[in-house]
Amino acid sequence: MNILIVLTSHDTLGATGRKTGFWLEELAAPYYVFTEAGANLVLASPAGGRPPLDPKSNEPAFQTDLTRRFEADPVATAQLARTVRLDSMSQEDFDAVFYPGGHGPLWDLAEDANSISLIESFLAAQKPVTLVCHAPGVLRHVRNPDGSPLVAGKQVTGFTNSEEAAVELTDIVPFLVEDELKAQGAIFTRGDDWAPYVVTDGLLITGQNPASSAAGAEALLQALAHHADSTH
Repeated sequence: MNILIVLTSHDTLGATGRKTGFWLEELAAPYYVFTEAGANLVLASPAGGRPPLDPKSNEPAFQTDLTRRFEADPVATAQLARTVRLDSMSQEDFDAVFYPGGHGPLWDLAEDANSISLIESFLAAQKPVTLVCHAPGVLRHVRNPDGSPLVAGKQVTGFTNSEEAAVELTDIVPFLVEDELKAQGAIFTRGDDWAPYVVTDGLLITGQNPASSAAGAEALLQALAHHADSTH
C-alpha cells in the first residue's frame, strides 16, 4: 500500500509578516495511522525539500502525543526534511493521496496545476483522495471530466468560517474554505468547531479541522479496503 502525502511549500501568511505552512498534527496523526497500517509513504511538496511548518502548530497548546512522537522520530523527520517535488509524482505509483492542511495550501496548492491534475488523475483511476482542514480548499479548481467543478453536488466539509474567525484570519486568507466549496456547488456540512468531523462521498474524503486528521486517515484506509474488496 503506497500513499502519497502532499504538503505546502508556502510560508508567508498574506501581508501580515507572519509565517505559515502545514499544520503539524495534520501530518503527524495520519503519518502514524498509515505507517501502523503497513503503508509506504512518500511526502511531496511543490518545491521539494523541507516544507514550512506553521510555527503556531508546534506551540504547546497545539502539541499532541503524536506531534511529539513525530518530532522525536528520526525516520519521520528525515522524510519530512527531503520531500520530493510534486511535479515528479504520478498517481500510477500510489494507491491513494492525502493532503494535510495548514493555511499554506490556500496560497500554493489551491493554484498548483500539478496538484490539480494529480487529484483529477487519482479520482479518474478510482483511487481515494483525502483532504483535511484547509486542504479541501485545494479542490477549488479541480474539475470533473465534463469540466464541471469536482465538488459540485458532492458532500464535503473543511475548515469552517467560524473556525477561521476564531483564529482571526478571515481577512488574511486568499479565500474562505467553506465559502469557496459552497460557491463551487458543494453540499457543505460541518460539526462543532474544533471537533472531529469527516465526510466521505465516494472516493472523496474531507475532514473539517486538525482534530479530524486521524479520522480522515482512517476513512482513507477504509476506502482502500472497500475498494480492494470490490475488485476481488
